[in-house]
Amino acid sequence: MRIVVAPDSLKGSATAAEAARAIAEGWQSIRPRDLVTIVPMADGGEGTVDAVAAALPHSEVLSTRVTGPDGRVVEAAWLRFVDGAGRRTALVELAEASGLLLLSEPAPLTAHTLGLGEVMRAALDSGVDRLLIAIGGSCSTDGGAGALLALGATLVDGHGDSLQLGNAALHALDHADLTTAVPPPPGGAVVLTDVDNPLLGSRGAVAVFGAQKGIDDTMALDAERGLERLAAVLAAGSPEGVSPAAAGAGAAGGVGFGLLSWGAELAAGARELAATIGLPAAIADADLVITGEGRFDGQSAGGKAPVEVARLAEAAGVPCALVAGAIDAETTAFSDAVSLTDVAGSADSAMSEPLQWLRRAGARLASAHLAD
Repeated sequence: MRIVVAPDSLKGSATAAEAARAIAEGWQSIRPRDLVTIVPMADGGEGTVDAVAAALPHSEVLSTRVTGPDGRVVEAAWLRFVDGAGRRTALVELAEASGLLLLSEPAPLTAHTLGLGEVMRAALDSGVDRLLIAIGGSCSTDGGAGALLALGATLVDGHGDSLQLGNAALHALDHADLTTAVPPPPGGAVVLTDVDNPLLGSRGAVAVFGAQKGIDDTMALDAERGLERLAAVLAAGSPEGVSPAAAGAGAAGGVGFGLLSWGAELAAGARELAATIGLPAAIADADLVITGEGRFDGQSAGGKAPVEVARLAEAAGVPCALVAGAIDAETTAFSDAVSLTDVAGSADSAMSEPLQWLRRAGARLASAHLAD
């Protein structure tokens, strides 16, 4: 059989590449003569650079020192490669420069995305034709204002001074001029996300994602008003009238909106990345696809990697199996499903030795195909 193993990472437990290797090892312990191809997947969240680097062995991993979300200097990894259309492409990851894991404690109103803009600027300065921006894992709710400042946009307060960083400073925003920013590359800038939330309101960045970033009930109204101010000023200065109601504008604390205003476009992260790494072609030649993630639940259908892999497999007429740390949703889209929690006997055991249980899951799937 020809098997394609294309899981996302199991956050905090295993990278996508580690998960793919472990599942493949488990499979081949039962069926050693099968041809197993590893294609690590991602959807724009943490680990996207690592997953794409593993899937594209000829890509170049670079690192840039940038300003982290609390002002400390961090090393942000990014990727450069030639895509299937021959374009020089860079992939940057918000989590590497402005991510939640870079904070020692939450900074809900002062954390910012200046570092994201700095790593974007480094990628653009390297002369790429196209820029991919994975924005999962954000720790701030600054609407992308920090990133815009790093790109050279003019954001000033009522005194004509450059805007300070963080959501709390957005109330002081008086004027914006994005024409001073470095433009997107000729092949475009694509923001990779797995949510379709607008910037404001009951489904917006503060209401849905604020708590993840430390915004409690006493802060929420002020944080929302800060984003409202940013939206009003940026929309007024945008020649195309970018709307805060746009699907995905609320992604990553409003980074989706900020980068839309700059001239980027938003795309479903899993679908864009699958095309980038050549997953559709790999699946077309397969007899079975195995995908997975840490938790398969109700949010997975909103654009997470396993659902996109299953969609591609269905389109190719190839069965697709799921391996997940825990399964809390219907798995009717998959030919088989294995929960690591069930295999290990408990969630704690599954998380403490994920690679062991991933191998066991791969072996279990292979055993089900011994008659093939």
